[in-house]
Amino acid sequence: MRYVLLTLIILIALAQWVLWFGNDGIIDLWESRQNLQASKLENQQLEQRNNELKAEVIDLQTGLQAVEERARSELGLVKEDETFIQIIEEKLQE
Repeated sequence: MRYVLLTLIILIALAQWVLWFGNDGIIDLWESRQNLQASKLENQQLEQRNNELKAEVIDLQTGLQAVEERARSELGLVKEDETFIQIIEEKLQE
């Protein structure tokens, strides 16, 4: 009887070890869920960025205002009959 009880305890301990620490055990499941959450968050951020870029592309393809705004801000272009004035502030020395 004693050997049977000892054998059952060893089998239960082994089963618990495999359940918790074996391949595809509870710890692996927990890590997989964490990775899934991180991937979902990253996908949401990338999807939002893609939507913003799509909107910008559509705006650039259809509207001249966006092209003009971009040319003014990035290239410093000026319309005819406009005067461009740049003010450079001096840094205060302490």
